[in-house]
Amino acid sequence: MLRGDDEIAGAIMRSPQQMTDDSDVLDAVVIGAGWAGLGVSYWLARRGLRHSVLERGRIGETWRAQRWDSFRMNTPNVQTVMPGDCYDGPDPDGALTRDQFVALLEDFAGRNALPVEPDTAVSELTHENGAYRLSTSRGTLLARNVIVASGSLNCPVRPVWAATLTPALHQIDASGYRNAADLPDGAVLVVGGGQSGVQIAEELAGAGRTVFLATSRVGRLPRRYRGRDIMVWLLESGFLDGRREEVIRLAGRIPPRGVLGSTHTISLQALSAQGVVLLGRLIDIVDGGSLSFASDVEANVRFADEASDSIKRHVDDYISRAGIDAPVAEPDPAETVAMRQSSPTIGTLDLFRSGVTSVVWCTGFKGDFSWMRLPGALDSAGQPVHADGVAVLPGLYFAGLDFASTRKSGIILAITEEAPRLVEHIAGHS
Repeated sequence: MLRGDDEIAGAIMRSPQQMTDDSDVLDAVVIGAGWAGLGVSYWLARRGLRHSVLERGRIGETWRAQRWDSFRMNTPNVQTVMPGDCYDGPDPDGALTRDQFVALLEDFAGRNALPVEPDTAVSELTHENGAYRLSTSRGTLLARNVIVASGSLNCPVRPVWAATLTPALHQIDASGYRNAADLPDGAVLVVGGGQSGVQIAEELAGAGRTVFLATSRVGRLPRRYRGRDIMVWLLESGFLDGRREEVIRLAGRIPPRGVLGSTHTISLQALSAQGVVLLGRLIDIVDGGSLSFASDVEANVRFADEASDSIKRHVDDYISRAGIDAPVAEPDPAETVAMRQSSPTIGTLDLFRSGVTSVVWCTGFKGDFSWMRLPGALDSAGQPVHADGVAVLPGLYFAGLDFASTRKSGIILAITEEAPRLVEHIAGHS
């Protein structure tokens, strides 16, 4: 167990009746020991604030338990760094594996002696007598400030009618998928054309499986463009600093992040060339064994192509404005390959006749904040009410939320800016 302060660890084990002295009230408690929670803890420690980081499992538990075996980060190594660190390795454009990223988090917590308390699940958060009260699996804790860094994308979402599919069908979410060998023999239907869906579909096809992919309206990013990783261009050009309000204004809502392969560009047309059967958006279950799909495959491919072209124009404009001597653009095989289409177009898929034995639901995630008993802290959908991570209730904060402030929010790049800003606010509040 990593401990920054034995006194803090001891406070967790005390009963509520014992916690009457003001010295028992911590300056802050961080909930979650992923990159967001550890980043905030780093800055709390630098400000000398007494705090504890409560983690329901191990450091990086969500990354351990909800990522498949071959998973890699979508940010290049040069950008996959924690506060106070910088990358100095031999492969700046590479991508860390799941296990390498967990090791990075563990090393960061250890080097900085962060007060992480593993196996300490929070079951309830309330507020009383001027302090926040946290009921945990190891006792009760009081704090003047609470930073919720448990994530807003850790609870999988399925269509409500998924439960009506035949019980003979093996169904899992993207967070439950590990590798092709774990699935029953037979064809696989992957539902969802976002990041997880296309990467899992590609892996399954590479393993020799027959794969059907129910696509959706999701943009795409090229992995590399004009000599650099696309994420390097997007960070340097300021694209990732686009405000949440502006993103909503342009799209009408917070859109799903564009598909970005971890080591190479992944397009729908490239998947079709690898044998993946592209279907339209899943719209209904005809009965327990047949599904119907919209006739929008070509429109979904076109939308992704247009999104990629738009990103490239943004980078081109930035290169021109900044006077950067960058190489000319080269064709990306994933974007130039011709799409293979089913003939006739598949509008209805009989799972039994098609040999489908498994469905992998890649239909999104949400955060689970049901343990928060704080009136006004959550909206009608049970999601945080906040402005740039600062909640409406004094002393309550959220770190690591997707699109919390900018396009950068929700990816590791954001914590270098987000954590010190939140801690400054906490220091002023304390």
